Amino acid sequence: MIFADREGLIRHWNPGAEAVFGFSAAEVMGQSLDVIIPERLRAPHWAAYHRAIESGHTRGGNEVRTTRALHKDGRKLYVDFSFGLVLDESGVALGSMALGRDVTKRYEELKALRERVAAIDAARPRG
Repeated sequence: MIFADREGLIRHWNPGAEAVFGFSAAEVMGQSLDVIIPERLRAPHWAAYHRAIESGHTRGGNEVRTTRALHKDGRKLYVDFSFGLVLDESGVALGSMALGRDVTKRYEELKALRERVAAIDAARPRG
């Protein structure tokens, strides 16, 4: 679990986040979420993040989203994230909470299966 404040600075990083991303809590506390966001995804991430903070709700609601993320060792991960806003008693967003699960292996297996099916389909005689 990760909690980031209104500015996107990490304020909570639990052992599950350490296991997924490789960073200890001490390494990331007070740092920008950019430590786990691939550079090419930062602009759309921050646009959506700030829109959610200002509106008080996320566009995707409670749906799980698969996105790319970065591991401490530089590997690119596929992560299933569930997001939610933490609101104060008047409904103002204090920040965002996310739960993430590394699904890289599953994603790569599915991609390989799709490629095998496409190859079989391409090799099939037409007529």
